[in-house]
Amino acid sequence: MSDPYSPSLGGLLDRTDPSQLDASEFEALLESPDHNFRSLTRGDVIEGTIVRVDPDEVLVDIGLKSEGVVSGRELGSPEDAKNLKAGETVLVSVLMPETPEGHAVLSIRRAKMEKSWRLAEQIMQNNEIIEAEVIDHNKGGLLVNVHGLRGFVPISQVLGLRRESGERSEEDDLAQKLGEMMRRTLALKIIELNRNRNRLILSERAAAQETRAKNKDILLEELQIGQVRRGRVSNLCSFGAFVDLGGADGLIHISQLSWGHLNHPNQVLHVGDEVDVYVLGVDPVKKKIALSLKRAQADPWDTIEERYQVGQIVRGTVTKITSFGAFARVEDGVEGLAHVSELSNRHITNPKEVVKEGDELDFQIIHIDGKKRRLGLSLKALEDTTYGGYDEEEAQEGEAGAPEEEQDITESPEAMAEEEEATESPEAPAEGGETGEVQEGDSQPDASAS
Repeated sequence: MSDPYSPSLGGLLDRTDPSQLDASEFEALLESPDHNFRSLTRGDVIEGTIVRVDPDEVLVDIGLKSEGVVSGRELGSPEDAKNLKAGETVLVSVLMPETPEGHAVLSIRRAKMEKSWRLAEQIMQNNEIIEAEVIDHNKGGLLVNVHGLRGFVPISQVLGLRRESGERSEEDDLAQKLGEMMRRTLALKIIELNRNRNRLILSERAAAQETRAKNKDILLEELQIGQVRRGRVSNLCSFGAFVDLGGADGLIHISQLSWGHLNHPNQVLHVGDEVDVYVLGVDPVKKKIALSLKRAQADPWDTIEERYQVGQIVRGTVTKITSFGAFARVEDGVEGLAHVSELSNRHITNPKEVVKEGDELDFQIIHIDGKKRRLGLSLKALEDTTYGGYDEEEAQEGEAGAPEEEQDITESPEAMAEEEEATESPEAPAEGGETGEVQEGDSQPDASAS
C-alpha cells in the first residue's frame, strides 16, 4: 500500500497545532489532495483496502490518518475471515467513527448484510424472481439463504404443501416433507421486506404464477392450429380435461376425447397422464386454447373398409336404442346400426322387445360405408339361413318415417352422442367450436380424478 500522505507534507502533518504553520504552509496543506480526509458517521458503508491480517483482527485503510479495525465476529463467518488477504478491497460498515486511539471501528459482516438488504430491496422493486437454497425449516415453513440474509417461505407459499385439518398425523407429514426440501434450490419472489423488523418473506407460489403467466404469453404466440403438442393432464371435470402444455392449460372438450361415446373423461384419461393433443383453436385475446385428443389419433373410420368385410361376424355392445333400431359399438369410435327390420325374424314394433342397452351380442356386418361413417349390422342374418341381404332403400324408408332428431342420429351415431353431451353441459364448447379457457391450475378438481 502506498503512503496516503505526501512525503513533502509529512512534517506539516506532524505539527498538529495550526499556529505552528505559516500562511504558505497552511495553504499548501489545504490544496494537497492528501488532505481530503473522509468524515465518517456510524452506519456508513464504504470501501477500503486490507492492510494487514492478524489472527484476531484486520486493519483496513479507508483513507483516514489511521487504519480502521475489524475484529472478532465483525469479520464474518470463519470461512469468510479465512479468505481475507492483504491488498484486497473490501466493503466495511462504520460502527464507530473514531476511538480514543484514533482508529475507526469497522465491520465486514454488517457491510455484507447492508449490501444484501439493499440488493433485496432492489430485487423487490424490480419484481424479480430469484433462486435461493433451503438452509433450515420450522413448523411454519422454510428458511432460505437470500444473498446472506435469512428469508422465510411460509408453508402456504410452498408449492405442493398446505396445512388443512391440523391433525397430528398431518403435522408430522408436513414436517417430513419440509425436511426433505433441505438444500433444495427454489425459485422465489419477495412478497414482504421490513429491515427494521429483520423480516424477509418470500413465495414459491407467486414466482410460479408469474413464470407461468410469462410462459403462457409465449406459448400463445407459438401455437398454431393443426399442431400436435405433448402435454400433461392437469385436471378432469364433467365437460372435459385440462392439459398443461408447458406454460398454459388448454381444454379438451369431452366430445374431442375419443372417437367413441364417453360418459366422463376419466374413462380415457387420468390426472398426470402424458398425452399428444391436436390444437383446434387459439385465442390470444381471451387467452383460450382448444385441444383435441382424438384428432391426434387415427380416425378408425378411415380404415374401416380395410379391417371389416360384409358378412363378417363381430361382437358389439348395444349403446342406444331408438324407435327405428339399435346402435352397437364394435370398437372404440365405431358404432353400427342394427335397423329394427334386422333385429329379428319375427315382426317387432319396438327394438326393446329384442335387445336392451348394455347387451353384448354377435352381429353380422351387412353394409359398410366409411365415407358416410355408416356400418349396418344384423341379428336376423345370424338367425335366418334364408337371409336375403341388406336392403338399404328399405332401411332408409324406415328412417325417413322417424322424427327429425332420430333421422340425424341415424346419419351419425357419434353426432348423436355429442349432441346429447352438449345438452347436458350447455356452457361447454361444441366440437371444433369455441376454444377452452386457459386455466392456471385453479379449476375445481373432479372428485373422481383426485
